[in-house]
Amino acid sequence: MTASLPDTAYPHLLSPLDLGFTTLKNRVIMGSMHTGLEDRFWNYGKLAAFYRERARGGAGLIVTGGISPNRQGWLLPFGGTLNFRGDVFNHRRVTRAVHEEGGKILLQILHAGRYGYQPLVVSASNVKSPISPFRPRALTARGIESTIAAYVRCATLAQKAGYDGVEVMGSEGYLINQFLCARTNRRTDAWGGSIENRMRLPVEIVRRIRAAVGREFIVMVRHSVLDLVDGGNTWDEVVQVAQALANAGATILNTGYGWHEARIPTIVTSVPRAAFASVAARLRDAVRIPVVASNRINMPADAERLLAEGSADMVSMARPFLADPDWVNKAAAGHADRINTCIACNQACLDHTFANKRATCLVNPRACHETELVYTPTRQRKRIAVVGAGPAGLSAATVAAQRGHAVTLFDALERIGGQFNIAMRIPGKEEFAETIRYFGRQLELTGVELRLGQRVTREELVAAGYDDVIVATGVTMRRPRIEGIAHPKVLSYLDVLRDRAPVGPRVAIIGAGGIGFDTAEFLVHDANAPRPQPVADWAGEWGVDLDVAAPGGLVKPHGVTPARSIWLLQRKATRPGAGLGKTSGWVHRATLARNGVAMLAGVQYDRIDDAGLHITVGGQAKLLEVDNVVICAGQESLAELMPPEGQQGGPAFHKIGGAALAAELDAKRAIREGAELAARL
Repeated sequence: MTASLPDTAYPHLLSPLDLGFTTLKNRVIMGSMHTGLEDRFWNYGKLAAFYRERARGGAGLIVTGGISPNRQGWLLPFGGTLNFRGDVFNHRRVTRAVHEEGGKILLQILHAGRYGYQPLVVSASNVKSPISPFRPRALTARGIESTIAAYVRCATLAQKAGYDGVEVMGSEGYLINQFLCARTNRRTDAWGGSIENRMRLPVEIVRRIRAAVGREFIVMVRHSVLDLVDGGNTWDEVVQVAQALANAGATILNTGYGWHEARIPTIVTSVPRAAFASVAARLRDAVRIPVVASNRINMPADAERLLAEGSADMVSMARPFLADPDWVNKAAAGHADRINTCIACNQACLDHTFANKRATCLVNPRACHETELVYTPTRQRKRIAVVGAGPAGLSAATVAAQRGHAVTLFDALERIGGQFNIAMRIPGKEEFAETIRYFGRQLELTGVELRLGQRVTREELVAAGYDDVIVATGVTMRRPRIEGIAHPKVLSYLDVLRDRAPVGPRVAIIGAGGIGFDTAEFLVHDANAPRPQPVADWAGEWGVDLDVAAPGGLVKPHGVTPARSIWLLQRKATRPGAGLGKTSGWVHRATLARNGVAMLAGVQYDRIDDAGLHITVGGQAKLLEVDNVVICAGQESLAELMPPEGQQGGPAFHKIGGAALAAELDAKRAIREGAELAARL
């Protein structure tokens, strides 16, 4: 039986879940994220601090990043592994930290299979992965038995290390998924062929783990319910596997969506919130153990709705706990407006992971740096002026004020947010408004004096007697030297995105960096279409069958009718969009390609006139008969407030964000620089 529900706006979300042998204090799981700290034992103190903050923040259950059961299962050479008793000591640092804060934590057992970036990779068959340079060796029957034993050994060592259970990673295209699906399982022995044979590996792993750890130990399985690849499983097969896992001893079924090689986005910001909840709901109807909804759930109201509707028994959120470790406590206190919302940008989490760098968070640079970026109360209160209320300035102002400084924030515009006010207008980037909302509330809570619509001079700042001045004035658009650049048909991206200038049906965009891609995406979509995009429309556009009537949940995408004909151009000969994020750039390129955007590289801009844009590509002169030319050709720093080098006296001046470096706009760097500077002052 569960305890009486708390008096809260989120009664389902915050109600306990009785698992029989233990009770989870709420329905919120902090899902698994690979931070990079798991892979080296000397980082386990930092890892413990990371999880301690999330446990203190109220998460009902925490799942670690993936830990391999043996060397063959490494994601990277010498990756995080738990297969010797000597490994237990370091893991106890993690479990002790979580338990001291009243939390519970599972170790995720992840065998990469053919996704491993190392030469020892194995899989069901020797089918090479498109995301790893190494062709896997097909496991022999003896090798399969050894692998199962490794899972069991890993689980028992996790139990000795103090974990409350394990999560067996069976989705996203890793080893277990590779056995489950005909896409990668070409075997003709007892471990391949029919679904009964293909599911033997996960069922045997769960059955033998349960036998080894006893009844009072959580065994959660991350089950792939929507593969989103050719050769994926049917819904009947998904359900058959789920029921077999439950019968084998699984305590909870978590839901996974899409292989890493799938060409369907599942977690980027353009995916609608809770897009896959209906699939989790169908699975919940088919099994008798708790089912977890996951992917693109980032705010309490959405999570509460899913639980209230019966779509799931719990919700799993990974990146939202990077953005805000106090997510649950803020929801419980009725302060959802104070949550630093995950905007699903992937820039500092997954992009870092795939670049073999420590993960963190664009909107919360303390994530995974809790022992290094510390906001200690100041011993000497200073008067600080921050000029510019974009991401860099907002970060610096709120952290400095949180530490106890007297902060005044200036901006020439009438609203805070800077470039985020532009980003939130791009279809699929509506979440960026949440960051502006968060910082606006933080300004109130920390007592920052806000002076909007006020352009301030260096002389005024010096005369006011500030101790420090932080210049976060951002950038100004660079206008390339092209004959005819002053023609009436030429617009800047600010004219289009901020000032809503009318744009004709045929458009050339000069500059194919992030801003050029955003501008193109804005212009190909109907301005009157509902935003955020409804789930059904998104699924149709990408060819996702949420009913999973087709194997893998793939169907033919709906045709799209772009609002305009667009040419996206760049001087560089490299592929347009090459500098976009690794885990999200392909989504932007696919969206523009589907909407018929012509992307040209190695372009020489000759002139702009009444006829359109004259260019030369590959030695051939061309005329693009366009109605408008939109300039997205880079930026220059706005840093005129900085004093001349060598000037003595007055406040200390500092520049951050775009004012310090005007390369491709980088909110991740801007927010981090603001926080780091404010933490030092």
